[in-house]
Amino acid sequence: MTRKATSMFNDNKFKIGLFGMNCSGGLTMTLAPEYWDASWKNNLQAAKLADEAGLEFILPIGRWHGYGGITDTASATFETLTWASGLLAQTESIAIFGTVHVSMIGPVFCAKQMVTADHIGQGRFGLNIVSGWNVDEHEMHGIGIRDHDARYEYAEEWISIVKRIWAETESFDHKGKYFDLKGVKCKPKPYGDERPLLISAGNSPVGRAFAARHCDCLFTSIRELEELAGKVGDLKKLAPDTNAGIYASGHVITKATSKEAKDYYHYLVYDNGDWDAAEHTVQIRTKGGSSSGPKLAKMKEAIISGTGTYPVVGSYDEVVECFKFLAECGLNGMAIGLVNYIDDMPVIRDEILPRMQQVGLRG
Repeated sequence: MTRKATSMFNDNKFKIGLFGMNCSGGLTMTLAPEYWDASWKNNLQAAKLADEAGLEFILPIGRWHGYGGITDTASATFETLTWASGLLAQTESIAIFGTVHVSMIGPVFCAKQMVTADHIGQGRFGLNIVSGWNVDEHEMHGIGIRDHDARYEYAEEWISIVKRIWAETESFDHKGKYFDLKGVKCKPKPYGDERPLLISAGNSPVGRAFAARHCDCLFTSIRELEELAGKVGDLKKLAPDTNAGIYASGHVITKATSKEAKDYYHYLVYDNGDWDAAEHTVQIRTKGGSSSGPKLAKMKEAIISGTGTYPVVGSYDEVVECFKFLAECGLNGMAIGLVNYIDDMPVIRDEILPRMQQVGLRG
């Protein structure tokens, strides 16, 4: 299989992936009993359901601390490269990403890990590059967090080394600002001698420029729908020649009718929401200098229902209409969180995907 033959390059106009299922609670901070149990057994079952349904990808979150409160969402997480390797071994078509904080792991060791995952998945592995923002997690690793622009400067050198490791057949030395390496080499090379797909989710100008230089997929956040088409248009101008799309992150809460969906949203957020966890999330994100941090104080609902990702709430038809609008704005797909990735997948498979096909979003 060539890289271009993988699901991320198929002809579907709006691709769908699962987001965050490697973390306890997924994206949701709710005390409702259907709160996601991120056991290995459940992750494997959800991955197989997504693969069989024809979803394009699975994207994990790299977390070391939880979000606090009673739920402490993401306090129990699987490390994403070994997690991806396990899922790639037991799926057939779906692309599975690892999420790596480049500040926490050296490029030589990580490059070898990713080659291993890529061979297990026969070219279906991809890398989500994270420059880092969580101060407490960096301190847990005994490393300081750099200022915003320096994080991307470090990431630039890190990924440049990794690309050389994957591509060059002879050993090489590297002496830069952050790394001084001697006799670097790696065998085997990535599957099929093509490097893994690279994605990044920087929203600042520096982060977007980094992604444009090094990545195949650009991820962006959705704040105001009226601004989205212009934002995506600007990103497309930066997109690399290898562009595999521009994606957003969101969470889907859907029922047969609009009223049922809104009632269920109220049940999750207002009847059972962990508001202390939402407050803690605001504090830790702003502490790390997140570019979107100041806006988070107004987003506690979205933090509880989906860790601040864009809420797609409504009937099956309304969800598909939303996806259609996002596609018309230029997005190529969305990584979605679900309240329960096993219980909710039959609805995605049997109700959402067929409707997407009917409106021309999927073949």
